Amino acid sequence: MSVRVTLNCNVKAGQHETLLPFLDKNLPNVRGFDGCLSVDVYFDEKGEEMLLEEEWLSIEKHQAYIGYIQQNGVLGELAAFFSSAPVIKYFHKESV
Repeated sequence: MSVRVTLNCNVKAGQHETLLPFLDKNLPNVRGFDGCLSVDVYFDEKGEEMLLEEEWLSIEKHQAYIGYIQQNGVLGELAAFFSSAPVIKYFHKESV
């Protein structure tokens, strides 16, 4: 069963418009990574908070991706857009 991953990110003031091309360039790599099923990006009205809603085959697959972008520097580049560390949560669907 897949896992839903959310990342709530506080975007630094004035960085929204700069972040968009970075996402446009890098999201195909996320979507093509082993175990990624989908990635959707949402912003609040002011562009100060971003929500990444992702679906992965497993938590381990997502964590492998995080390790990969940590090693290649993309995580550091992404983090430079944020005023604080993202809040990452994992959710499993219940059949109720």
